[in-house]
Amino acid sequence: MADLLLDTVRGGASLGFLADLDRATAAAWWRGLDTAVADGRLAVWAARDDAGRVTGTVSVAFVDRPNGRHRAEIIKLMVHRSARGQGLARALLTTAEEAAADAGVTLMVLDTETGSPAEYLYEKAGWTRSGIIPDYALDPSGTLQPTTFFYKKLGKGPDGQ
Repeated sequence: MADLLLDTVRGGASLGFLADLDRATAAAWWRGLDTAVADGRLAVWAARDDAGRVTGTVSVAFVDRPNGRHRAEIIKLMVHRSARGQGLARALLTTAEEAAADAGVTLMVLDTETGSPAEYLYEKAGWTRSGIIPDYALDPSGTLQPTTFFYKKLGKGPDGQ
């Protein structure tokens, strides 16, 4: 999983890390998620190729506050550069959406770098753009980039609509 994170960042994806990310730091970041996964605040799915190498991952962060348990956030959707263009990102996104809906989530949110391939993916997958914030995050090279925020309603809400 550390290798996937390294490849994705080196490919220019804005995932909260800069270009100087090393394998030890990437591995430590993944290990740091253990408690959130064990507590049920985070769910992580990984896709593997025939050789067993992790080629993609997506996570859902669940809100644990009483007023927000109906919503969750898609975070860190990654696909290895060698596995892109094969529908893996869409499959991972669909898996995360379905699992969130099964868990009672009715509203999903996410953010992505404006103009990135991921932005196009979310639009094609039925997500609604809610706005763009300029200079929101640094890309791996350290340049401020705008970020687009999206949401998607899942199933029926608590009021039946």
